[in-house]
Amino acid sequence: MATIAPPQAGARTFTRLNPVTGEAATTSKAFSTADADAAVESAAAAFAVWSALGPNARRAGLTKAATALEARADQFVEAMMHEIGATEGWARFNLMLAAGMVREAAALTTQIGGEVIPSDKPGCIAMALREPVGVMLGIAPWNAPIILGVRAVAVPLACGNTVVLKASEQCPRTHSLIAEAFAEAGLPEGAVSIVTNAPEDAGEIVGALIDNPHIRRINFTGSTAVGRIIAKRAAEHLKPVLLELGGKAPLIVLDDADLDEAVKAAAFGAFMNQGQICMSTERIIVVDSVADAFAEKFTAKVSAMPVGDPREGKTPLGAVVDQKTVDHVQSLIDDAVANGADKLVGGASNGVLMPAHIVDKVTPEMKLFRDESFGPVVGIIRARDEAHAIALANDTEYGLSAAVFTRDTARGLRVARQIKSGICHVNGPTVHDEAQMPFGGTKSSGYGRFGGKAGIDAFTELRWITIETQPGHYPI
Repeated sequence: MATIAPPQAGARTFTRLNPVTGEAATTSKAFSTADADAAVESAAAAFAVWSALGPNARRAGLTKAATALEARADQFVEAMMHEIGATEGWARFNLMLAAGMVREAAALTTQIGGEVIPSDKPGCIAMALREPVGVMLGIAPWNAPIILGVRAVAVPLACGNTVVLKASEQCPRTHSLIAEAFAEAGLPEGAVSIVTNAPEDAGEIVGALIDNPHIRRINFTGSTAVGRIIAKRAAEHLKPVLLELGGKAPLIVLDDADLDEAVKAAAFGAFMNQGQICMSTERIIVVDSVADAFAEKFTAKVSAMPVGDPREGKTPLGAVVDQKTVDHVQSLIDDAVANGADKLVGGASNGVLMPAHIVDKVTPEMKLFRDESFGPVVGIIRARDEAHAIALANDTEYGLSAAVFTRDTARGLRVARQIKSGICHVNGPTVHDEAQMPFGGTKSSGYGRFGGKAGIDAFTELRWITIETQPGHYPI
């Protein structure tokens, strides 16, 4: 079992079960709305202290937080393995990237600039300044819990804000470890306030947090359905929201592509973390002339990628998060096969240990073409030519990540610019994240950008301030 941080005596609790074994993984405090409001109050009190610090003082605190995160490596591995069935490799990759995100945020503290804007008014010095907003609400999911939990707090903190981190009900201990690391780094008490809640209380708790007047902005990573609910609730209070939501990422393979490179990227993009990544390759769109050759190579590659118990760490694929995911993915496969698609790779699941599946000759009429699977399945769609491939790629409500493979880089850039997505990679996988990049989507994949200087835009208030240096002259 993972280490359980005991809640306060008498507190209401909830237990997260290990999806592989069904045993208790962690027990956490089930916050009430009053508890959630208290967490916000703590963050509001910390804002007065944290926002007043100079950029290098904030940088020092964030740098210490990155080190404190890394010092908890074994605890993170244990928590992720037991709470969500993650492999040790996925947990350690999460921690590596998350620590890098905190260090990148630390580097941004002196990059929060402004400008002097020429004024037509004589003697008027006009400035555009970026200032902290206040208390941010960060809502993080379970699938890449350290990366996405840290992303919800790091740049907001760098900008001088404080954050209430609403932990996922599926990995409360993992997310609580993040808050503990920031507290150990010496940030003011409450600068990162954690809220853990029982699954049945999620709507009530999130609603209360959004409604709290101290919360000034919200960032949410999760499903499109929940993102819409959060955006509507926030709109009632005119609170800005940054949303990073679902995806149905296409990977286009053109007729001049290096098929071996495309196969490697497609296998990684489709099946890393069992396909439970917002950027996961869900549709491989291959031009007809190379489709058979690609399918043969891709089948051989994925057939050599077995699934196994993540605790043993002997296989590239581990567990999916719950039985509901298995059932959903299987329903998409069954619908496609019933409507004429061919299953090239796949097999029966052993509980939440679901093998990789490839389904060929998927068409837009099939659910697998449109519905986000968020599991270990990918569809191959055959396109007549480049133009048809682009049209198929854009035939989706989502627009987060995409990729295109071609030996002609100018052609690749031309195709990439025609794909309606926030992110597109030429000759690289759809799964790619770096702390300094502007990360986010379009359409039903959300709006706003995490990362780098784009994050500064999202987590500061842009103010216009003037200084008059000459006597005023007015018409009345």
